[in-house]
Amino acid sequence: MLKPIARRTPLETPADFRAALRDWFVKNGKDYPWRRTRDPYAVLVSEVMLQQTQIATVLGRGFYTRFLEAFPDVGTLAAADDDTLLKAWEGLGYYRRARMLREAAKAVIEGHGGEFPAELEGLLALPGVGRYTAGAVLSFAFDRPAPIVDGNVARVLARLFDRADPVDGGPMQKWLWETAAGLLDHDHPRIHNSALMELGQTCCRPGVPDCLGCPVAAFCAAREPAALPVKAKRQVVEKIDEHAICAISGGRILLTRQGRGRREGMWRLPVREKAELAGCPLLHRRKYGITRYQVTLHLHDCAAVHPAATAREGDAWVELRELPDLVIPPADRAALEAVLEDREEIA
Repeated sequence: MLKPIARRTPLETPADFRAALRDWFVKNGKDYPWRRTRDPYAVLVSEVMLQQTQIATVLGRGFYTRFLEAFPDVGTLAAADDDTLLKAWEGLGYYRRARMLREAAKAVIEGHGGEFPAELEGLLALPGVGRYTAGAVLSFAFDRPAPIVDGNVARVLARLFDRADPVDGGPMQKWLWETAAGLLDHDHPRIHNSALMELGQTCCRPGVPDCLGCPVAAFCAAREPAALPVKAKRQVVEKIDEHAICAISGGRILLTRQGRGRREGMWRLPVREKAELAGCPLLHRRKYGITRYQVTLHLHDCAAVHPAATAREGDAWVELRELPDLVIPPADRAALEAVLEDREEIA
């Protein structure tokens, strides 16, 4: 496939670039639920969910709709207790996002009388709201001009201008934000930012892009777009083993409530040193990733009288029938479901 040759840059004729992008999006833009609302709260929820979760997951498994049904406005979210909040977020991972979203809701209630600030500085002052999220809320909810740069936009801009600098480096980040601001359509910021993101999700997708179907190919200087953007050397993934126990007695199972940290407030299978598990056969093995770690979870069958099943700090015996109502990390829940499916205790 021959890539169309750029005849001009977006910044040379920005009005033409914006018009081409806008016309394409009006005809081809996807109908996401957060695009049907101007409620800044609903927009903020969608942006926080999508920070580290794919659109297909958020939509396909109904996370966005269920969360808004549970917490329809900032007031209900600000008043939510930890268990209710984490249960509504279960399956999305990175649970700190849910807590920061609640803190932002509290700040809107306490500092703005329940009304979202409609200026960049006020949005940036909300807990957990950074430059991208503030710009997204400002443009998508209030239709006010604010540049945004996420992974999709960064890829589009790097290719349009044929920039091979590491996209996650400081100098390139500065250039990306300055360029996004220079290209911003001040008359149609909501459409423009949505279109840039959609372009990165579709035509200018990761890997081999669809240059022939791109509405702004005439502005693209990239000679080898599939090679862009360039990323700095990735952090080495560390492989670790976790050995957890499945201890069941009298219709109850031993779990542990996590203290401070990434999984604060969640219930997990108790983790023990491998050396402690003599005589505890392996029931299940499952791999999962978390930040820079690839974890192999080994779940061992542990009799209630085994020393490893002695309750320690944070441990508690929980009724098996309560498991569906508890907030449990996906890997732990999947392991539990795999080994408990045929057991009499949950019949």
